[in-house]
Amino acid sequence: MKFNLFTKGSQKSTNHEGAPAYKMTPEMELYTSVVTASLNDQFYEGTSDRLTRICTLMDQNDPAFVARLAVYAREKMYLRSIPMVLAVEMAKRFNGNALVGKTVARVIQRADEITEMLAYYTMANNRTEVKKLNRLSKQVQKGLALAFNHFDEYQFAKYNRKTAISLRDALFLVHPKAKNEMQQEVFNKIVNNTLSVPYTWETTLSAVGQRSFTSENAKRAAMQEAWGELINSKQLGYMATMRNLRNMLQADISPAYISMVCEHLTNPAAVLKSKQLPFRYLAAYRELQEVPHGLTGQLMQALETAVKTSVEHLKGFDANTRVVIACDVSGSMQFPLSPRSKIKGYDIGLMLGMLLQHKCKNVVTGMFGDTWKTVALPGNSILANVDAFYKREGEVGYSTNGYLVIEDLIKRSYVADKIMLFTDCQLWNSNGGPYDAFASNWAHYKTQVAPKAKLYLFDLKGLGTTPVDTRQNDVYLISGWSDKVFDVVEAIENGQTALEHIHSITL
Repeated sequence: MKFNLFTKGSQKSTNHEGAPAYKMTPEMELYTSVVTASLNDQFYEGTSDRLTRICTLMDQNDPAFVARLAVYAREKMYLRSIPMVLAVEMAKRFNGNALVGKTVARVIQRADEITEMLAYYTMANNRTEVKKLNRLSKQVQKGLALAFNHFDEYQFAKYNRKTAISLRDALFLVHPKAKNEMQQEVFNKIVNNTLSVPYTWETTLSAVGQRSFTSENAKRAAMQEAWGELINSKQLGYMATMRNLRNMLQADISPAYISMVCEHLTNPAAVLKSKQLPFRYLAAYRELQEVPHGLTGQLMQALETAVKTSVEHLKGFDANTRVVIACDVSGSMQFPLSPRSKIKGYDIGLMLGMLLQHKCKNVVTGMFGDTWKTVALPGNSILANVDAFYKREGEVGYSTNGYLVIEDLIKRSYVADKIMLFTDCQLWNSNGGPYDAFASNWAHYKTQVAPKAKLYLFDLKGLGTTPVDTRQNDVYLISGWSDKVFDVVEAIENGQTALEHIHSITL
């Protein structure tokens, strides 16, 4: 690694299972912790513990790296909350540094994020009331003032909610300078609470819900008309469309409207502009499976097409490159991302694994828990393949015996070029053998079977340790839940590291 090199001496540690592991550098640990932060309690680590660890790591890193990481998390990993946390914590640590203002302005990409950042600022600085924010960090103030200039009346009105800190509060705290007369009029409307009620799917459906109907059939007809209006107007955003597919089917909208929805979902420009995290497609796909409707399959196929389009620029590997994809389905990976989410850690690993399989010509795919099992799947499906794995995860048990992946390759003398593990990196040996079985198996594989093989560890939980030393033996650590993790793979193929990829971001 070029940046923040390991100090001399042993970096050995233990992971959460008590097995031998290797500590990461402060930069690498901060990177993996940030891009996998759901800000909800997880299997091995609670939310407050994760935040405390991130703040401690910030103190051990250069401010410029922290700023680039915040921008990377927002713009490449499509995360919203954690970049704002980094920006606010930067203000506490790097007071007066212009990097803070630049970072704040860069990570605020939705109008409601202005008030969300201020809400976190009150928590982080123990300010219990809005009026106590009068001593707002100058750099945070500058960054938020710039952010105010990014949005129009519709965007402000859409997110003008009755929250503890309102847009009006934020305007008085930040004192943004309007860039023209039209924007000054918008600022005046925020002050006077006269922003136009936005035309959104929420307001449209809410208006129907507040009406009185003589029968359920009349209500259903009104709801169908409302959905038709939203679809025709093209005002339904991409994510809102995915989240409401089930509702549309249950409202029994016409086949013509379903066709229009499918057209929107599969439109290449709309797919790429939407910047959806891959597991969002999976969540929508699974919701549809529960709807008994004749047009359900049409929408499921549209999602399959859309997710393929989302990774059309992803560089895979040709038939001359042998790839092994191993997905961790252990107990610790079966923890929901949030209390309301149906998506679990292993869903993310399976999804990323299937995206990669789709782009590879010569690939062995499997899952590991107590045992390692290869599963042959067609390369032209992604979401259906994830579900095929999902239904079979119990077949391999719930430990984290990742060493069996390498052991199998050794036994079969299988010469792989790329071995990709999607895991929380808390590997151990539940079979009573050596606890460092993964590291020793990898060393043996490199010397005796495949000297040119590369190992890619996709860390999906960011817990601070790896099962093998990433400083040697062609081992690479990558982290995150977006398909953009494969940009890092490409960077590595071109001689960079994951950290150098982040350092290349322009502030």
